[in-house]
Amino acid sequence: MIALLSTYSDIQLPTRAADATVAVTAFICANCARPSHSPDSASWSRPTVPIFDWPFSVDEVLVPCTGRLQPEHVLKAFELGADLVCAVACDENNCHHLEGSKRCARRVDYLRDILDEVGLGGDRLMLFHLRGSAAEDMALDGGNGEPVCAAEPQDPRVAAIRVEVLQALDGLAQNPLYTPPAAEEAEDPYQEVDTSDDANEE
Repeated sequence: MIALLSTYSDIQLPTRAADATVAVTAFICANCARPSHSPDSASWSRPTVPIFDWPFSVDEVLVPCTGRLQPEHVLKAFELGADLVCAVACDENNCHHLEGSKRCARRVDYLRDILDEVGLGGDRLMLFHLRGSAAEDMALDGGNGEPVCAAEPQDPRVAAIRVEVLQALDGLAQNPLYTPPAAEEAEDPYQEVDTSDDANEE
């Protein structure tokens, strides 16, 4: 499932499915894996989500920049049952927002400390980087260079992210914050009514 995080005050993350044996939420920068292009609104291309070929369902949340990812977004994902959360950012020297990837890295370090303190474990939060396309966009705007794809589906870095996530999950227990929903009891269409009149009995 791919969601777009466009507003930061009211994030809507999916709740863990009742039948999910493992749950992963991935916050992915919209610029980390798209073809480069001249920054012209008339030819602005849609974001390209890397194809990770996950062996199970992963909730992918596309963000304009991982530097805008707030601690409450990550903590909310864990609250909703994620066993592992990861952020996929641009390389720090190729971020469209200059300091976005570095800001994300600082917040990940901060959140790992918090997760360790509360007993959830900082190893449940991972940070990865893909190439990005900021420098390529600037080159195209200056009339130099040709459009190139920042991250092909066969990109070894994309495959490496998938492998690292799967390896991390092997050593993790289920999120202790997650409580499977109790099976709802079927409602009895016939309700038992007390017809005795104890007050009149002697």
